[in-house]
Amino acid sequence: MQENKRSKVRQWRGAVVALMLGWSSLEAHAWSLEPGLEGGISSENSPTLTLGLHHGVTSLPWLSSEWQAWSLQLSGRLLLLPGRNSEKSNAALILAPALRYTFSGGTFIEGGVGAAIFLKAELRDSEFGTAGQFEDRLAIGRPWGPGALQLALAHYSNASIQPPNDGLEVLSLGYRWRL
Repeated sequence: MQENKRSKVRQWRGAVVALMLGWSSLEAHAWSLEPGLEGGISSENSPTLTLGLHHGVTSLPWLSSEWQAWSLQLSGRLLLLPGRNSEKSNAALILAPALRYTFSGGTFIEGGVGAAIFLKAELRDSEFGTAGQFEDRLAIGRPWGPGALQLALAHYSNASIQPPNDGLEVLSLGYRWRL
């Protein structure tokens, strides 16, 4: 029984050391800052404007070559949904991680699930049920000039935590600058 406990302690120590080494590699070289701007339209036919800051974490150098095309994208975005005429506007603060796969020519696809907090739990004819929503996002993009151009589709829903759960989709075209 004692040998089994010692073996588990050694496994945990190994995991902690690997995590610490990975984190130090990550901190040393992998972060970049990319401001972004996206314009789009929602499923409620409302125009959208998204301002964002993105951190890209490149693959760690000690990973095998088949993992080098993968990266982690962390983003904080402000989604603005302006109202028309007498309609009220809405906005959301979004925090979302995404996994990105970059092909050899630089074209990339990314997808992720994040969290969004809306000012109001409604937009035009849609009732969200809660101000807190989940964001599912898919994007495809390509390097262009000093940044990247991308087309994204996002879905916001409260996962039926509280009815109604009409949800909202946003299709957008955006650009991220590399600093």
